[in-house]
Amino acid sequence: VLSKRWRNLLAFVPNLQIDDSVFLHPEEGKRYRNEIRQSFVDFVDRILALQGNSPIKKVSLKCLGMLDAERLDDWISNVLVRGVSELDLSICFSVEEYILMSTIRFESKNLVKLKLHNAYIGCQIESELLPMLKTLVLESARFYVDYKSFLSAFAALEKLVLVDVFWYLSSKDVTVSNASLKTLTMNSNHFSGIFSFDTPSLVYFCYSDYVAKDYPLVKMENLLEARISLLVTEDQIERAREPNNQGVEDGEDDVVLRFGNRRSCFETCNGKMSICGLSCYQVLSLCCDSMPVFKNLKSLSIKNEESRGWQAMPVLLRNSPHLETLVLEGLLHYITDKCGDACDCVSQEEKGRSLTSCPVKALEIKGFRGTTKEMNMIKHFLDYFQCLREIKIYMEENDPTQLRVPEVSEVIAEMMEHSEKSSSCNIQLLVGGYLYKKWTAQ
Repeated sequence: VLSKRWRNLLAFVPNLQIDDSVFLHPEEGKRYRNEIRQSFVDFVDRILALQGNSPIKKVSLKCLGMLDAERLDDWISNVLVRGVSELDLSICFSVEEYILMSTIRFESKNLVKLKLHNAYIGCQIESELLPMLKTLVLESARFYVDYKSFLSAFAALEKLVLVDVFWYLSSKDVTVSNASLKTLTMNSNHFSGIFSFDTPSLVYFCYSDYVAKDYPLVKMENLLEARISLLVTEDQIERAREPNNQGVEDGEDDVVLRFGNRRSCFETCNGKMSICGLSCYQVLSLCCDSMPVFKNLKSLSIKNEESRGWQAMPVLLRNSPHLETLVLEGLLHYITDKCGDACDCVSQEEKGRSLTSCPVKALEIKGFRGTTKEMNMIKHFLDYFQCLREIKIYMEENDPTQLRVPEVSEVIAEMMEHSEKSSSCNIQLLVGGYLYKKWTAQ
């Protein structure tokens, strides 16, 4: 309409991003009309036909009203033949629920990144079909094949993301095995059987789910960073808070038993670990007696809230002999008789012992609100962390606090004056991400 010389430029567009939610908006119920969905399919056909055999790099196709699985096969074959390197498919058929990988002709010497949403995986992928694939993302996938054999076909795979995956295996035994894999993310996967990890090159591991029954093999000797989020029920949290685990019969608390097998996933981390799930901390609290020693851990991040206890904190710090950086998101916690000597909420004769033995040099406190309890906690850390050299306190700019920022600043200054260890530690107060005040040891 605007210019005839632009008419054929579509043939040279290297990236296609097609989303039928834009096409079907805004009329309610429009996507359920067959003629409308068919017109979208015809639209995609015309786009691909106009491009002919021109090279293409990235293709993203989101279609919630697909009519024909064979037509989808044709589209995929079209872009694979033209050398696509990144392919993102989110398809929902009107009759069939998932993308059937068994009917899709996945064969490409150029495909580097593949993302599938609503995928049904019912056949093995031959190793020579996708020799260059480095990133594989599966969301809402259904597996009816042996996963170990499936992954071993990708010789160049470096990044794997599994979200909301169902494993339909009679053996209830899943092995994630790939020699080249460096990054692994697993979130909300529906599996309660036995998990094994044979990933010797893995450097980053993110795991968010309920604890599996067993982890007989965990091969991650090169792991540098782990983000662990384990889920437990409210009943299990209550049992963790009971003195000496009263009321817990032998074999009743399967989380404790499962964590005994889970510890190897923690132990393998050689650099940085984040306990990012609130419930994960409760799993650790349930299993203080079997807490592993993190021999190579240098940086630890813990997210907490007022409804969660600190039962695991003393043992966690004592079992990290080379810890240098500790990041705490939320200082306020549920007070129990198991908080130990890591905080000032319980009066004990050996108060601060787990802190004095910990080699932490840098402490970061996020989500600080300026309450009196938080200030007392900081003073406690300042007094008992023997090697502490730096504290960074992060406050939100518009967060309502009991103390205003200038008042917080005054309290920190006063606290440093009366602390015996303040002469060797620097404190920074950051508001909204910007440095508000810095106190330098003199």
